[in-house]
Amino acid sequence: MNRIFATKAGSDVYRLRIPWRPFSNDAAPLLSSQNAGNPEKGSEAKQYDIAIVGGGMVGLALACSLASRPLTRHLNVAIIDSNPALGRKHFIKKEDLPDPRVSTITPATISFFKDIGAWQFVEQHRHAYFDKMQVWDYTGLSYAKYNARDADKEVLGCVVENKVLLSSLLSRVQETVLPKKIYPSRLSSMSILPNSSSSEVDSTLSMTALFTHGRLAKLELEDGNSLYAKLVVGADGGKSRVRELAGFRTTGWNYSQNAIICTVEHDVENHCAWQRFLPSGPLALLPIGDKFSNIVWTMSPKESSEFKSITEDNFLKAVNHALDYGYGPHPTPSILGSSDLFSWLKGGISKSANDCFETPPKVVKLASERMAFPLSLRHANDYASKRVALIGDAAHTVHPLAGQGVNLGFGDASTLSSVISEGIAVGTDIGEVSLLKKYEADRKPANVMMMAVLDGFQKAYSVDFGPLNILRAAAFHGAHHISPLKKSIISYASGEMRLPLFA
Repeated sequence: MNRIFATKAGSDVYRLRIPWRPFSNDAAPLLSSQNAGNPEKGSEAKQYDIAIVGGGMVGLALACSLASRPLTRHLNVAIIDSNPALGRKHFIKKEDLPDPRVSTITPATISFFKDIGAWQFVEQHRHAYFDKMQVWDYTGLSYAKYNARDADKEVLGCVVENKVLLSSLLSRVQETVLPKKIYPSRLSSMSILPNSSSSEVDSTLSMTALFTHGRLAKLELEDGNSLYAKLVVGADGGKSRVRELAGFRTTGWNYSQNAIICTVEHDVENHCAWQRFLPSGPLALLPIGDKFSNIVWTMSPKESSEFKSITEDNFLKAVNHALDYGYGPHPTPSILGSSDLFSWLKGGISKSANDCFETPPKVVKLASERMAFPLSLRHANDYASKRVALIGDAAHTVHPLAGQGVNLGFGDASTLSSVISEGIAVGTDIGEVSLLKKYEADRKPANVMMMAVLDGFQKAYSVDFGPLNILRAAAFHGAHHISPLKKSIISYASGEMRLPLFA
């Protein structure tokens, strides 16, 4: 199986003078009804190798990845999250309608889930592979179609409800030998002291002594519990408490856009991912199986308020209108193929009858509530400091137009677990900043590049201007017809290429 998240095997990992060894608290098995990690308030502080703050998809993926590696599977891990779903072994009913909160999982992430043993649980629930994608805009000048076969792949991705991903990762981590405990609470405070001047510290000292010498971080929880850890991982989302307490600065901005998400139903099953760029933002129609699709519609805050409150019939009419002739015509072969406007792109192109423009299947029913949320871009200037590392949305939030956000987070989890394993192999303190910066050096450039690409798309389609419309159409035309370019775009979007257009 191909490795999917490239990690740099550091040729020189910096050593501390204290030997590494896992703490042995005999941490309780995860989430049994008797010991779901709900220590009595004020109980004696526990000691862990890693404290993962945030038991969402990315935090649990890190725990699963640690459990899958020979050198990290015996680490003592605390998972801190107040989500009550983590205390229930099975919280998905097969008869439930699809939840509107979904993720588009790339082939790279699918491979990662298989490597950590979680994909088998995903396949037990509703999910939808897709091997085709069509992208076009409201001008009618051009479009692009992508097929998995264009890049010698079986699928372009898989759309999965977030609750299915969370349940699958939870099921996987439950059955591993990784010593772990859930703390159903929120992080209140975090203390990390400077290293003592002593060049060597006895690792058998008490927790308090190791903390005083700067060898442990101390975490205080809202329920009164406290714990110590060599490494604290912030996987607690865009409003990360770990990031705030650790003093990480961020760069970013809010878009003047909201996204409406919901589940809709068709008369036929949908096997293609559709995305149309409209004057107010992109509209995506994503298959999720059983004749259901997911809508992600970006628009102004005022429009989102209106579309969230209008009647179901009017909303369905608006969706079908926007995915058909609304806002502009369908792209036509005459515009694409014979126009002198694109003659400079005609060399070395590929063409297939299956590449013709198609109209998405009609939406006939609303199958969930309509939810709206504001969009923003945010990036931590640093991912790591002494005894702290950020992963997922705690480190970066992106525009949802390509569904890449959670995939970047899973890439973070894979790389961080690999770096921790490399550090253990040479006896390095896993909370040492020089080791954690190796994780940052690997992930930060890839994440920044993807953020720049997505932000560029957002800005390019926020302006309706004749010459810019023609340039966008030329880009679509090239992506649709030039095989090497199409293959590079698919590989980059699939997570198998670190930089766009360069193998």
